[in-house]
Amino acid sequence: MDCRDGKKGNLAAEDALVTEYAWLVRACSRPYYLAGGDSEDLIQEGMLGLLSAIRTFNPEKGAKFTTYAEFCIRRRIYNAIKTASANKHTPLNSYISLESPGIHGDSTQNAAFLRDPEDFLIAREQAGEIEKLLYGALSRFESCVLELFFEGMSYKDMALRLNKPNKSIDNAVQRIRKKLSQVFTQERN
Repeated sequence: MDCRDGKKGNLAAEDALVTEYAWLVRACSRPYYLAGGDSEDLIQEGMLGLLSAIRTFNPEKGAKFTTYAEFCIRRRIYNAIKTASANKHTPLNSYISLESPGIHGDSTQNAAFLRDPEDFLIAREQAGEIEKLLYGALSRFESCVLELFFEGMSYKDMALRLNKPNKSIDNAVQRIRKKLSQVFTQERN
């Protein structure tokens, strides 16, 4: 099957290419973690990246399809992680207005943010405890890397800011992931 067929809107060709390159999506999503999600969510994001690659690939540019597809898949996964990381504190940092139900005549608009204030405070305390445990387990360098990661910086930008090689940043991120997993395991027990 040729990826040009998928670009032309041939659904059978698209399906065949998605099936053929599903291994690449799984391989690209394996090393990542999505806050509030699971590996299937990352695979789904990767599949959307693969579809984008199939539909936008231009063989006249000189790149191999596999290379282009991997780039699109990783970019889509990275954007999903970045978005999830940016929004992960929103419910905990937002306030609950006691006057808001139905202010605009649409009670469903605000219903998602209305919770029992006790549940809100408990969740906020638990998030604070997890954050303390995590930052207590991290070295100063790892803490800096984590903060820059939450700001949405790339490995390259972090390396420049911290005056370290890219590999040091990658190693720090891997250690952070491992420590985060350990903190969540401790918190559940």
